[in-house]
Amino acid sequence: MIQSKTKIKSLFALLLISFSFPSCCSQENKTLITSVSGNTVPSTVLDTKIDSILKSIDMPGLSIAIVNNSELVYHNTFGVINSETKEPVNKKTIFEGASLSKPIFAYFVMKMVEKGILDLDEPLYKYLAHPGIAEVSKEDYRLITARMVLSHRTGFPNHSKGKKIKLAFKPDTDFMYSGEAFQYLAAVIGKLNGVGYKSDLNALFQKEVTKPLRMPNTTFVWNSYIEKHKAFGHDDEGKPTQNNPSYGGWSGKSFNAYSSLHSEAKEYAKFLVALLQQQGLKKETLAIMLKEHTRFKDDNPLKQQIGQTGWGLGMAQKPTEYGMMHMHTGNNHDFQAYMMVLPEKKFGIVFFTNSNKAIPFIQGLNTIIGPIF
Repeated sequence: MIQSKTKIKSLFALLLISFSFPSCCSQENKTLITSVSGNTVPSTVLDTKIDSILKSIDMPGLSIAIVNNSELVYHNTFGVINSETKEPVNKKTIFEGASLSKPIFAYFVMKMVEKGILDLDEPLYKYLAHPGIAEVSKEDYRLITARMVLSHRTGFPNHSKGKKIKLAFKPDTDFMYSGEAFQYLAAVIGKLNGVGYKSDLNALFQKEVTKPLRMPNTTFVWNSYIEKHKAFGHDDEGKPTQNNPSYGGWSGKSFNAYSSLHSEAKEYAKFLVALLQQQGLKKETLAIMLKEHTRFKDDNPLKQQIGQTGWGLGMAQKPTEYGMMHMHTGNNHDFQAYMMVLPEKKFGIVFFTNSNKAIPFIQGLNTIIGPIF
């Protein structure tokens, strides 16, 4: 299932898109953890194996959680916050979620749909005109809806880099992964709720999503808790890079729907539990979120090399012998993350790392509790 490291690493970018066990973490786990294939692994054995993987791939730090039978059964932290200071990761350590922002933002959007604030199929320009569309694309862009944004069918580039946006194709005719489109949708939601696209939008997100799901330290904007508890990212050589918003061009004040989420595995796993237990949204709303809205063409590299067949609203989809896998990677280069749920197995997993070692970690973990990717 896992292809060559080189191929998968490049696809991971496209989706944007050490210490011994006793010192690693708080222990609050079930005795036995059930893998995707149905095998059981003692939590102590899983701890030891994960610690061994981290050491073998030089991954500095990790926060990981596993869901069995739609309940959180395993949470652990490993390694260090900073490879130079050697301060250990702990249960309060916060990581960048990168594109794991997108699934939980999609859940937030569906909250707005249920409340009647947003229509999935109403052209977004009717709510808020986009000021950065190139003249050649101004007619077609008026077709774009929230459904197209969440399923990556807008024709927007991933990032505009401050340039006028020229659509790659007529909306709803093809697939192109786009963080830029997510940010447009965030601005629309901010406008509809009269809160803008900065801290007030984050406050609304927390009211609608993180507070009900008991995720108090999960946020899209910078705050004092993150400042105190955030891990340092690490570059290709394993050297610390940053743990503040001044690095990489993000102000810390803007709600970046596509990449600025900060969280840790135990909190994010509560979102996975919500998906599996159908919490917070009506059953029919969650069904819309998880159904296929984009089907990949046969030549799509995600289909050819990973086996993904399409996209729902906020997550990629991959059919497996264990049911449909709903998944997303996160890649901010010096921070990476991964989440997936298998509703038919009532299984979920999420992890965050302060490095670019997510793919080799997945490959190692896949042999223990997989297939997970």
